[in-house]
Amino acid sequence: MHAKRSEPPRLIKPQLALLVERPPTGDAWAHELKLDGYRLNARITPKEVRLLTRNGLDWTHRYGAVADSLSSLKGSAYIDGEIAAVNPDGTTSFSALQAAMDQGTTDQLVYFAFDLLFRNGRDLTREPLSERKERLRELIDGFSPRVRYVEHVVGNGAAFLVAACQHHLEGIVSKPLVAPYKPGDRGLWVKTKCANIEEFVVVGFTDPDGSRPYFGSLLLGFYDTEGKLHYAGRGGTGMNQRELKRVYDKMKPLVTTKMPLAEPPQAAGRFGKPLELKRVHWIKPKLVAVVRYLTWTREGVLRQVVYQGLREDKNPREVVLDRQPGSDVQTV
Repeated sequence: MHAKRSEPPRLIKPQLALLVERPPTGDAWAHELKLDGYRLNARITPKEVRLLTRNGLDWTHRYGAVADSLSSLKGSAYIDGEIAAVNPDGTTSFSALQAAMDQGTTDQLVYFAFDLLFRNGRDLTREPLSERKERLRELIDGFSPRVRYVEHVVGNGAAFLVAACQHHLEGIVSKPLVAPYKPGDRGLWVKTKCANIEEFVVVGFTDPDGSRPYFGSLLLGFYDTEGKLHYAGRGGTGMNQRELKRVYDKMKPLVTTKMPLAEPPQAAGRFGKPLELKRVHWIKPKLVAVVRYLTWTREGVLRQVVYQGLREDKNPREVVLDRQPGSDVQTV
């Protein structure tokens, strides 16, 4: 028996995806383009719409145009999706999303819906993905320019990934067609990336050099599976003066004399300038940064790091590496 209730649950914990090196093969899998935005659930009732982050924060006030569009849907529903800024070429941009939020110009953001978990008193989480997506397509396809249905392809995951990378997209997410929705699970869905773009905990910053204001580089870290925080490297490129100030203003209240890392970072390495620990300002590990990087060194330090943005919707404790850095690093 499926659970019957008049309204959707207050919060359904999002199902997550595990990073893998290659997409799965066979026709049992649906493959979607990986979006470059914020994961957001839409809880819809005849009385109100609530847009909820993966951790349950209510961000409805931030995305009024999307909420207004969803309020036109009849009945009740709980939708899983992602909000993103869309470039003229149709790709999504995390930096453009952050800029829109900072400037208060979120009216042109788009909510990409990829799963339907509840509809008019019916819990759909135990239904196969194929049925949930068909119900979602019927509900919202062509409904509003602010709300879009996320299409998928069946099978041919490797070819789909190649096409995504050729169009300079982030990667793909692969999901079993017959599987139910498993809140909080990480492993049933898998993601494959085109570029080295990843999230790290901000653990400190260095003094600025020359005419650069506010700070020099961000010091980055990650948690291991035992909960210890380790140094991952540093990076300072990719930020204009406005972003430097915004990030600095967020870090300044978090400054602490206590190093948050399990062990101090190596001062010297084979690449780049040595890290001068006397110029480091440690902060409490409360911020998550998205960066693009070239590779890991043998010492387990990131090379050629370019800042992409801060993730305000993610708990730093979720930034975990399950393999030794520098050797096929995988994040979970």
